[in-house]
Amino acid sequence: MPLAVCATPIGNLEDVTLRVLAELREAAVVLCEDTRRTKGLLDRHGIQAKLVSYHQHNEAQRTAELLPRLEAGERVALVSDAGLPGVNDPGARLISAALEAGVPVTVLPGPSAVETALVASGLVGERYQFLGYLPRGEKALGALWSELRSWRHPAVAFESPRRLPATLRSLAATLPDRPVAVCRELTKRFEEVVRGTAAEVAARFPEPPKGELTLVVGAAEAEDGPADAAGALAAVIELVAAGVPRRQAADVVARLARISRNTLYAESLKNG
Repeated sequence: MPLAVCATPIGNLEDVTLRVLAELREAAVVLCEDTRRTKGLLDRHGIQAKLVSYHQHNEAQRTAELLPRLEAGERVALVSDAGLPGVNDPGARLISAALEAGVPVTVLPGPSAVETALVASGLVGERYQFLGYLPRGEKALGALWSELRSWRHPAVAFESPRRLPATLRSLAATLPDRPVAVCRELTKRFEEVVRGTAAEVAARFPEPPKGELTLVVGAAEAEDGPADAAGALAAVIELVAAGVPRRQAADVVARLARISRNTLYAESLKNG
């Protein structure tokens, strides 16, 4: 039997897939970060399973214990507290060990905080960069923001509520006009997405919020070319004439054309 890597809900317990539920019912053992949290998911869907803890502090030990059982054909499912194991969560060690031992690995996809936040932010593009957990310390953050200065694609990162205010202040100090979204408690009852420039969003979070967070930093604006700027300006003027509020029109066109919305807004005022 293959090792089954199962994605679990990032918040709402109804988001689990039918394939994952079927696998958890059939597994001889379910490896999980927090047995209490996984038990809550299983109880919600009427599943009884043998749960074994598998987290960053016992990952090496558990891998050594479970590999012979996998090689013997035992059915093992691997889950994390939320999302897909191995992506900023325990699991990569066991997956690698299983593949090296010739044990097949199957991945049962499901909810993703990264892609959910990216789409909810409104900053999605043709590509994006996942940063994992943001580095700690002002110097390391400053170096990252400097790197992001020229990126032409959005970036998604995880951050703790406790560090979020300082992180946003650091970002705003380097890239105050960069579009940003803080996605809090995704898929849960009190889901919130705060959008704006880095400076605006930093002002919204002077104190640490509650809940799990995903931060999306928008792409850098491309250099304005004469032809692109002229076409974008014409589009804004046309939208305003059709009744769209000027600031909204400038924001929409700027995102599509990848040029400065502030410049576009100001030029549209001069030209009608």
